[in-house]
Amino acid sequence: MIHQWPSPAKLNLFLYITGRRADGYHQLQTLFQFLDYGDTLTITPRQDDNIHLLTPIDGVPDEQNLIVRAARLLQHYCAEHALVTAVRGADIRIEKRLPMGGGLGGGSSNAATVLIALNELWQCGLHDDQLAEIGLTLGADVPVFVRGHAAFAEGIGEQLQPAYPAEKWYLVAHPGVSIPTPLIFNDPELKRNTPVRPLSALLQAPYANDCEPIARKRFREVEQLLSWLLQYAPSRLTGTGACVFAEFDTEIAALQVLNQAPTWLRGFVARGVNVSPLHRIRSGQQEL
Repeated sequence: MIHQWPSPAKLNLFLYITGRRADGYHQLQTLFQFLDYGDTLTITPRQDDNIHLLTPIDGVPDEQNLIVRAARLLQHYCAEHALVTAVRGADIRIEKRLPMGGGLGGGSSNAATVLIALNELWQCGLHDDQLAEIGLTLGADVPVFVRGHAAFAEGIGEQLQPAYPAEKWYLVAHPGVSIPTPLIFNDPELKRNTPVRPLSALLQAPYANDCEPIARKRFREVEQLLSWLLQYAPSRLTGTGACVFAEFDTEIAALQVLNQAPTWLRGFVARGVNVSPLHRIRSGQQEL
């Protein structure tokens, strides 16, 4: 039985803000793709009902950590619906590679991995749609990680359909700052009227991110990073930031740019994949 589970990063290959609802939520169109790079969770079932995070994250109390919240949420759901004969717990350890506040979906990915792993380890018997519904209460990005396929998202991010973008290589770089999502979405200069277009048209057009001008304006580190990367390849912000990525056709080309990067640039090279590494592990197509 698997005890080590991948928790991959995601990129928003494009992100357009198409409107704002009366309740303040922004309507969008975005394209999610996974990376073959991310955190790793080691999960061991317990015979009691305690959830222990053995590697606490600095500045994040356990009760706020999405790993612990996801485990307890599934625990409660299974008990409430009598899906298991006895409620069990888990010891969880995380090897953290993804920066917090980077727009790579680290926390949401962690939560989705916990839901999928504990569903199997506790033998709850839930299918992915049920897990995605549970995960949505933790965050809008959790369902895409649960379902495990590259996706085109609309609405406020909850309307998903499978997508098949090209699986390119990316140099992903972090500018050393964390960007709170509300800071971007509350900026009065944020473009909120990009026309709604069908996915077929969006895939044929140059990709862009409506949040990028705000991030570049408010964070000189993002501006500096993008200005450097754009000399070598098409580059964009992912999500609301702070990470940016440059796209390449080959791993070698991406590594060549990373190897000549200035000392202040912190980054890695990874491949974009349309099937999540978590789901490849689960289906037995790949071994960790």
